[in-house]
Amino acid sequence: MTRSQFSSVIVAAAAVVLLMGQGAPTGQGEPSLFDQLFGADNAAPEAEGPTPEADDAPAAEVAENEPAPADDPAFAAHFGRHGPLTPREREMAETAWTYFENTYQEETGLVNAVGSYPSTTMWDTASYISGLVAAYELGIIDKRTFDLRVNQLIGTLRGLDLFQRELPNKVYNTQTGQKVNYANQPGEVGFSVLDIGRLLVWLKILKERYPYLAPGIDNTVLRWNFCNAITDDGRMRGSIVTGEGETRYVQEGRLGYEEYAAKGFALWDFDVSAALSPEPVTFTEIYDVRVPIDARDPRVFQNMNYVLTESYLLDGLELGWKLPGDRQAGRPGLATQGWRAEFANRIYLVQQRRFEQTGILTAKSEHQVEGQPFFVYDSIWANGFAWHTLDPSDVYQPDRAAIASKAAIGMWALWETPYTDLLLDAVGDLSADDGGFYEGLYENGNGYIPVQSANNNGIILAALLYKVQGPILHRLNNNTQLWDTAYQYQETRTNRCLPQPRPETVCCNCQALPVQPPVPVDEFLYCRPVPQADGTIAATECSLEEHDLPPPAPISARVSQCPVPGGP
Repeated sequence: MTRSQFSSVIVAAAAVVLLMGQGAPTGQGEPSLFDQLFGADNAAPEAEGPTPEADDAPAAEVAENEPAPADDPAFAAHFGRHGPLTPREREMAETAWTYFENTYQEETGLVNAVGSYPSTTMWDTASYISGLVAAYELGIIDKRTFDLRVNQLIGTLRGLDLFQRELPNKVYNTQTGQKVNYANQPGEVGFSVLDIGRLLVWLKILKERYPYLAPGIDNTVLRWNFCNAITDDGRMRGSIVTGEGETRYVQEGRLGYEEYAAKGFALWDFDVSAALSPEPVTFTEIYDVRVPIDARDPRVFQNMNYVLTESYLLDGLELGWKLPGDRQAGRPGLATQGWRAEFANRIYLVQQRRFEQTGILTAKSEHQVEGQPFFVYDSIWANGFAWHTLDPSDVYQPDRAAIASKAAIGMWALWETPYTDLLLDAVGDLSADDGGFYEGLYENGNGYIPVQSANNNGIILAALLYKVQGPILHRLNNNTQLWDTAYQYQETRTNRCLPQPRPETVCCNCQALPVQPPVPVDEFLYCRPVPQADGTIAATECSLEEHDLPPPAPISARVSQCPVPGGP
């Protein structure tokens, strides 16, 4: 059963309670890498939408096959909105945080995933951490409150009863911390590698921003056994328990979510290279936008290829669409995993285009609903159809299509446009009297969705923090990590399939062999490509119009040549 099915069960149990209570130009000197690729006469167009504000400063020179310099002023400002919160935005942040005050369980430090129902997942726990970090960084709570809450949560996570002594179970009772089934009764139902990947993202954020928390977090994750979660070829698998009680390990995730969750594992040095790649990917044209779609056949793989907004938003807000190994500071306006920024830009643009051509305000995401079916995948594309809203049983639910609050406010943070201003007006005050944002506003005029969730309010808080600080992962922890040093002379690392400590890098000219990028440079239609020395392609200056740059010339790269030991 998926996270959505879990959500359906807990919303079903909570629905009555909820409803009762809620009515670049270049510098002088040698040509830049961009000019070498595209020609000096092909100036990049003026960017729209999520354009880093460079204050008209000339782009720094980039030597051929050298990474973009960290101090390049063209990359100094993050994508989207910048600056302190306005009084209205501050009130929104306080409203979202109230959800986590209202649903906090003092015995465990967990919060409810949906409303008053005492159950949660690792995905929703990560959303709580998102809200907790944002509330502290925005000054809504003080350090004492933050420390008490986060340390109690880490202690609970450290002591979780794991699924078959491997990884966290899909569902836990928030009052007792016990692993439970979907009826919130003691039991186990498998683990979700997508949920765990999101949790790993936020545990990494905690370690990096607050190094004093690292030992407790490391001790938590060191308990886990990853052998059945990550395959030898770098893919990720979740687990399910059949009706006969048999445990099966199955590939989990599709384009968007799979790569986002894989980043969580990669941040902890796991080899998930296959899951990080978008391949196989295809495209469908909607309102003249080439929308990326997972090319795996759902009839064969028994997994729907929903195209949704949320995973692209999370990647941008939390990680800046950067590669997991990118530790270089000072360039939040450079998305080093460039295809993620390019695809995210299209996911946003196609929704704006729908509004421009139909008048339907559009901010698509999976979300909770009141009553049956309790949860829907409100898709940009699914099952061969655009704007297709499906429940977990793949039944068409057009009346459940909505402007999702988290999607609307997330897009508002990442794209500064009149359209996202309109989205904010639609949902920015859609909250309960006692705090917490509702899930969204129905497209058909049936009013708001009278359900509140940790995921919705956590993402809204992250979006508001992003406006102030940019991508939330800050690489601040340069200390020795217990994660790297534990069990060095024991078999535990091997038995639990933990990453081996990273060896010292040995290189001659420190020039890696180039790699073939998973998305070619000529597929960058809206974001300006910035080819890197290792063959990857970063992105910057994303626009809402195609830039129409000519195909680039091939990049030559120096091959690393190290002497063979014992050789001449």
